[in-house]
Amino acid sequence: MAGRHTIILMQPSQNRASRTFMDYNSVNHALDGICGLYERKIRDINPMVPNITYDISDLYNFIDGLADISALVYDHSIQAFLPYDRQWIKQKLFQHLKKLAQR
Repeated sequence: MAGRHTIILMQPSQNRASRTFMDYNSVNHALDGICGLYERKIRDINPMVPNITYDISDLYNFIDGLADISALVYDHSIQAFLPYDRQWIKQKLFQHLKKLAQR
């Protein structure tokens, strides 16, 4: 999944005007971006806590709390973006964080 242009489409609330997107050079960068969004949310809620910690279930709850989230990942073989849903994102996040933890 490295080097595959990835667009995250997100709607944080039920308000359709909250729709946004984030553009990344790879799936891993996109996954890091999603983690970063969650970490910023935690910091906003707890500004006095110097070190934040969370587990995968907290991250899953954040993702499930979004009105909508999906990914478009470029596939060079067909020269098109392939859509992936919330469950795929959660699965990829688990795999990505597991790899990071093993380093």
